[in-house]
Amino acid sequence: MARILSIDYGKKRTGLAVTDPLQIIAGGLVTVATSGLFEFLRDYVAKEPVERIVIGEPKQSDGTPSENMQRVVQFVNRWRKAFPDIPVDFYDERFTSVLAHRAMLEGGLHRKKRQDKALVDEISATIILQSYLESVKKKQ
Repeated sequence: MARILSIDYGKKRTGLAVTDPLQIIAGGLVTVATSGLFEFLRDYVAKEPVERIVIGEPKQSDGTPSENMQRVVQFVNRWRKAFPDIPVDFYDERFTSVLAHRAMLEGGLHRKKRQDKALVDEISATIILQSYLESVKKKQ
């Protein structure tokens, strides 16, 4: 099987997570500068088989699209044009940063490490992916 990759898209940084080849467990991959995201993913899918991409759908707490939604849609349209064989699913990303901070705190990370925004983005992408995997299991 191929992997599923998730994206926590941000203005400056983007967190990435990926499943194992059996699509059982989500794990953090890396955080990249958003300006280099497309190129990073292009190189990654050339080396690793990716079945699907799950991208966090930025919403306000009331469910309305956030200001970042337009950037996300532009990226997804560019991706779909270049890689039509790799589908992209949107998945609600509300509160993933809060959950990431909580996981870091419960995991015993020191304060300095918890302030690492790149790590927060990577953990957020992992939470998006794990939540997506659980929702797919529930549907089956």
